[in-house]
Amino acid sequence: MVPDDAIAERILSLVKQRGPNKSLCPSEVARSLAPTDWRPLMPEIRRIAQQLSQKQRLKILQRGQPISLPATLVRGPIRLASPDHDIDQPPR
Repeated sequence: MVPDDAIAERILSLVKQRGPNKSLCPSEVARSLAPTDWRPLMPEIRRIAQQLSQKQRLKILQRGQPISLPATLVRGPIRLASPDHDIDQPPR
């Protein structure tokens, strides 16, 4: 299992690399940490993304808009973006 701090660090690193007003799929984080067996990491990535969002270090988006529910409860695809992501921009 990948430690929580390593997941958090990778999320923030990939979001920063992606740049402003762009987002990434949580599966990109999972694949970067465990290329051959990434699916089991998805619940942990959502959980840690929620923690980062609560600390205002990350935005969690669905259909280009910030979500109000915890990421662990949201059904369907989400995207991760920098905290200064402009929600008026079209989703990418």
